[in-house]
Amino acid sequence: MSKPTQNSVYKVSANKKRPSASGLEFIGPLVCSVEETPDPISTVIKGEIPSWITGSFLRNGPGRFEFGESKFNHWFDGMALMHRFHIKDGQATYSSCFLRSDSYVQNAEKNRIVVSEFGTLATPDPCKNIFARFFSRFQIPSKHQLEVTVACDHKFRSFRENIRSEWTKYIAINAATAHPHYDRDGATYNLGNSYGRNGFFYHILRVPPGNGKNDVADLSGAEILCSIPASDPRKPSYYHSFVMSENYIVFIEQPIKLDPLKFMLYRVAGKSFHKVMSWNPELETIFHVADRHTGQLIKTKYYSSAMFTLHQINAYEDNGYLIMDMCCGDDGTVIGDFTMENLQASGEELDKFFNSLCTNLPRRYVLPLDIMEDEPNDHNLINLPYTTATAVKTVTGVFLSHEDLYNDDLLQYGGLEFPQINYTYYNARPYRYFYACGFGHVFGDSLLKMDLEGKKLKVWRHAGLFPSEPVFVPAPDAKDEDDGVVMSVVITPREKKSSFLLVLDAKTFTELGRAEVPVDIPYGTHGLFNEMS
Repeated sequence: MSKPTQNSVYKVSANKKRPSASGLEFIGPLVCSVEETPDPISTVIKGEIPSWITGSFLRNGPGRFEFGESKFNHWFDGMALMHRFHIKDGQATYSSCFLRSDSYVQNAEKNRIVVSEFGTLATPDPCKNIFARFFSRFQIPSKHQLEVTVACDHKFRSFRENIRSEWTKYIAINAATAHPHYDRDGATYNLGNSYGRNGFFYHILRVPPGNGKNDVADLSGAEILCSIPASDPRKPSYYHSFVMSENYIVFIEQPIKLDPLKFMLYRVAGKSFHKVMSWNPELETIFHVADRHTGQLIKTKYYSSAMFTLHQINAYEDNGYLIMDMCCGDDGTVIGDFTMENLQASGEELDKFFNSLCTNLPRRYVLPLDIMEDEPNDHNLINLPYTTATAVKTVTGVFLSHEDLYNDDLLQYGGLEFPQINYTYYNARPYRYFYACGFGHVFGDSLLKMDLEGKKLKVWRHAGLFPSEPVFVPAPDAKDEDDGVVMSVVITPREKKSSFLLVLDAKTFTELGRAEVPVDIPYGTHGLFNEMS
């Protein structure tokens, strides 16, 4: 990477962090196993849930952390529990069930963990001889899908069309992300990978729109739109999502590297494989840009200093530039840190764990799409009045520096993650608002609304309450971008069976109502609202 010079327009990240915490509340009850509720039960409505909301608010996350005497080591390893709040005429019911994945079924049959996961190694059969146990550790673990199909006695609909295991029936790939994108015509895009004699490749995938029957995409029509070779064919990068605008798809190759050789050695040694990932801050972050219609990669190399990202906020094009807004951090070691031991810590140990975590903050990167060959090096190529992001041509490509999409008041809420927008009408288009969880604790402890005009915050926060990722639902007669509601499942470690679905007015960010449900709900990951009844 070309190094910044004293007089250049390169910028270095300020590496801002939230204030250190002390005396954090114990959150162990939020990561305990719970029972499923397969038959819908009534909720108690406090306030008012708008009568125009009709559909299912669906969420998922780990909900079972042991089988018999064996326990999972990492939060990611817990068995997927799917939740449904069905809303109609201002009322709501709740139901849930465990995803009967191969992992779940095999573990349940043996009443112990027999399938290895991200942070938990399992030997399928302790009665095998030493040679059989040796070879069993080379088997690829079967991980449950976190954003997949809700399939519990046919009581829930599918709410993710793209099941990782289903992709492989039609395309020679190993996996697909939990964050597909959708275009205006209903086609689905995702990102997968493969590994072979030619090295490691990242693949941009496209599935054509469904045929109208059950609104399910036709995976038989899936195709690889573009293949991107890894910058290091021996050490691919970890990824969680990708960026899509109206005409482009961007894969961000970040310096969180996976070591396949170490993976095999760890398996032989009987170690969990979340430690095969390493954060390499000396490496650059590379932005691979592909034409969404042709699959052709742009030859320009876009890169930045090392950064870590899980979730895109939005991306759009403006006057020859591609604007990408994302939640980013400067330390990618966070993925392996969410062990059950750390999450169930208390007192000084919990404070220490939280204060060691990276602060994720919203950033804007701007990519100039039309670069003249005779453009001189070492000056900013961006000429947009509303951003301070820079893009500098170098001898090796274009070096990107970000704009911070926040004021310092965000730091008191711990930064943010799990961003959501008015996706239906503003995805891949210029937008003004996004919603997220604030992280003043290990798990989200506030809901935030960011107004990009002035980078102003609205906040919903109450001590002892931990809200999930906010989901925006537009009002049927919406005139403004933020006409609608924001929904989130709120849980607490202070009192058992005190969970509720929260409904906020998206414009004012004040509470409209809640649906209280007398069950324990563990802290989850992602969700969506399905307007289908």
